[in-house]
Amino acid sequence: MSRDSLSPRSRLVHDALRDAGIPGEIVTLPDAAATAALAAAALGVEVGAIANSLVFWSDGGPLLVMTSGAHRVDTAALAERLGRTSIVRASAEQVREATGQVIGGVAPTGHPAPLPTVVDEALAEFAEIWAAGGTPHTVFPLTFDDLVRLTDGQVAAVD
Repeated sequence: MSRDSLSPRSRLVHDALRDAGIPGEIVTLPDAAATAALAAAALGVEVGAIANSLVFWSDGGPLLVMTSGAHRVDTAALAERLGRTSIVRASAEQVREATGQVIGGVAPTGHPAPLPTVVDEALAEFAEIWAAGGTPHTVFPLTFDDLVRLTDGQVAAVD
């Protein structure tokens, strides 16, 4: 899909991908894929290959967790692993403020400012993973290594 045909939010993601040297094209799905299961079904991939972008609030600021669609984040265990006081789900308003994107379409990039990021080590099992492209209707492919590099993420177990 050409950059010009993308929404403004997805254009920011597209530009960040190109700046990082990541060739994956943003794909617009006919139906919203706001959950890992919906995205996996639309793409014909395992749910574990979907890189969910979950925004949490931790120690006074946002924390982006890129988790495999097959996992749930154990916030207490993750906080302990990371040496943080607590990790709680961000409100819709906090998500929008931190990322410029809405829940269900949060990309790992294209935010107003870089976010501290944790990348689920389970995503390394897949040669290709898919992440949201800035809206609930857009996704793009990349590798685990590209995701870690793109987000400057810390790799950890999240479940």
